[in-house]
Amino acid sequence: MDDEILIIFGTETGNAEDLAVDIGNMASKHGLTGKIMDMEDVSVGDLSSSKRLIVSISTWGEGEQPDNAQRLYDEVEGSDIDSMEGVNYAVLALGDTAFELFCESGKEWDRILEEKGGTRVNKRIDCDTDYYDYVDEWIKSTLSMMRLLPS
Repeated sequence: MDDEILIIFGTETGNAEDLAVDIGNMASKHGLTGKIMDMEDVSVGDLSSSKRLIVSISTWGEGEQPDNAQRLYDEVEGSDIDSMEGVNYAVLALGDTAFELFCESGKEWDRILEEKGGTRVNKRIDCDTDYYDYVDEWIKSTLSMMRLLPS
């Protein structure tokens, strides 16, 4: 589908999943069809064949990937250097400034997608626990940018 956007989430408590659902619901207002997937159910091939990708990811513990995201992250890290070429992406990172490695999982995803040839469409947003106060604007602007990508 030319208008599809893949929205993947990695979470322990459900916040990143809730935001992925919100993004999916907002996608239609921007002329896009959201496909929401748990990172546990995603392959490197799913990512590399996506023209548009939003990663909604929380940081767990002292900066670790959530359990449902670790396998996929490791697979992307071990994939070919150009495996994400043609993938236009943005990362929504959730964290807690009370921890030293604030939003570390999102920072790692942003880095690895770029290293593997992906194109960042919007700057990563690092959200603290009060993210509902400001995340909607990032979602709207990201979806608008994604919609403007040529088919």
